[in-house]
Amino acid sequence: MRLRPVLAAVVLVVASGCVGVPAVPGGGAGDPFAAVCARWNPRYVTPAPARPSGGRTALADRCLRLNNVQVLGTHNSYHVQPAEPLFSALRGFDPALAAGFEYTHAPLEVQFTSEEIRQIELDVFADPQGGLYDQRHLLPLLGLPADSGIAALEEPGFKVLHVQEVDFESTCWTLVECLEQVRSWSDANPRHLPIAILVELKDGTIPDPLGVGFVQPHPIGPAELDALDDEIRSVFDDSRLITPDDVRGTHATLEQAVLAGRWPTLGEARGKVMFLMDNGGRYRTDYLAGHPSLAGRVLFTSSSPGQPDAAFVKRNDPTGANLAQIQDLVRRGYVVRTRADADTLQARTGDTTMRDAAIASGAQWVSTDYPVPGRAAPLGSDYVAQIPGGSPARCNPVNTGPRCRNAALERLGP
Repeated sequence: MRLRPVLAAVVLVVASGCVGVPAVPGGGAGDPFAAVCARWNPRYVTPAPARPSGGRTALADRCLRLNNVQVLGTHNSYHVQPAEPLFSALRGFDPALAAGFEYTHAPLEVQFTSEEIRQIELDVFADPQGGLYDQRHLLPLLGLPADSGIAALEEPGFKVLHVQEVDFESTCWTLVECLEQVRSWSDANPRHLPIAILVELKDGTIPDPLGVGFVQPHPIGPAELDALDDEIRSVFDDSRLITPDDVRGTHATLEQAVLAGRWPTLGEARGKVMFLMDNGGRYRTDYLAGHPSLAGRVLFTSSSPGQPDAAFVKRNDPTGANLAQIQDLVRRGYVVRTRADADTLQARTGDTTMRDAAIASGAQWVSTDYPVPGRAAPLGSDYVAQIPGGSPARCNPVNTGPRCRNAALERLGP
């Protein structure tokens, strides 16, 4: 046995106070790190070689995997409340509809830096010719020009907005623009925890009660899904992505790899991004066609246990019986996104039931519209959703051991 790994293991064991902890099955015969890592991650298996690391994240880099942390995410992370006079007009027409639009997020860089967000959500509309969402047909009725005046909306490519014609303000207008902002922050902080980007595909029509000629979204099918992968890869090359191929490795299916605990270690995942598909149904079916277990694809599909592509499972409501279901999914090895609040309801009432269940569930990504104190104040409450002890993450309460330390999970900067 080489001396350097042995000495390193001794230092780690002493530093963590884990002397005398037995190696765990799967740790590998002669693995000098098995004893200490067992107290951080009960399912520890010998990791693949990770990028060199040191300092306070050294143990986390070796002992923990991507699914062993819990972080805060934002819902519709690009969203800006409709401007006046449009918002008042929407509220006068349909108060409940307008209430669901009454929130604004900070720019993505601010979310990562000041709000400790490590998961975002982007809604995307296909626009292969460009200009489909450049005109806002309702605005002339309010005395405003229809033309947005935004050059980026005239270019081909996926656009980022919530609801065409009525809720379209955004901090980044195109998918590429949003991703370039993520990459810029990542470049400046290469030791960050992996950032998950939830993508919701949108092509649904909306009612046009005034007959002003609302835009008809471009349908999203196989060609558009290929274009989506291409746009993502135009910003992030393979060295910056965590893909289904990376996780599956030599296993026959992606789910087999996940159940075997083969998510990348934190050391392997630092400075990278991963993409999740919010949609199911025909979008998932089209995305999987010709790509068994997501071979060659970028996004992890929202799937169900027992399916070959099952790795990411979406459970938006963590309350009631769903709480135990999410905890079971996390224990088995899946990654889960849930929500702490929805439709501005919690911000209006101050009710923390959903938030507390989401945090207790162990879902790796807990999504909110209110990640900092004071954000809900305009709606009449002090509601806020944050990860307890997260800086920005915490050791997952469902699948990590007693020695795992939150402060060891991330160190920003070069």
